[in-house]
Amino acid sequence: MADQAFEEAKAALRGEAHAARAALSSEDRTDAAKAVAGHFFESVAFGPDDVIAGYWRIRDELDCQPILVRLMDSGQKVLLPVVQGDNEPLDMRVWEADAPLYEAGFGTLAPSDLAPRAVPDMVLMPLLGFDNEGTRLGYGGGYYDRTLAVLPKKPLLVGLAFAAQELAHIPRDAHDVPLDMVITEAGIRSFGTAA
Repeated sequence: MADQAFEEAKAALRGEAHAARAALSSEDRTDAAKAVAGHFFESVAFGPDDVIAGYWRIRDELDCQPILVRLMDSGQKVLLPVVQGDNEPLDMRVWEADAPLYEAGFGTLAPSDLAPRAVPDMVLMPLLGFDNEGTRLGYGGGYYDRTLAVLPKKPLLVGLAFAAQELAHIPRDAHDVPLDMVITEAGIRSFGTAA
């Protein structure tokens, strides 16, 4: 019964977070993506050899392409996640400059099956909501949870969101790995040991 209450609470929060995100105008979304990119490059430390995983925006998620394109232009190794199956971890594929991207389900684009794979040092994560303890509310598919569980090292976890996606409290399950930081148009919020 407790599990059912937990899932019902998360489902209600997903509805609330979806509504907050959907209420933003196209102009607000574009401005927020630029502001988030600015905060990222001004304040997030990473080295030239660090591998950074991003995502291809779906629906009304915050667009991280301004970050990914600038990283690629500077020669940084960038990964895009690919869903392999309902109960599988994400496949982290290298997105090389000028390499075409292909439809990969869920409205995303991804490098081809032949693209190299790599282990990320940092993961830029989409989300539905976050709270002041770094708990991330995702879509409920568990893809990032499964991926983090099989990586040989824990990457820096950076949630990208609109400020309107902050929730008062998100219940955290034992397998939920908290974010190290969240970047919104309002700035950066660090949790725990993140710099």
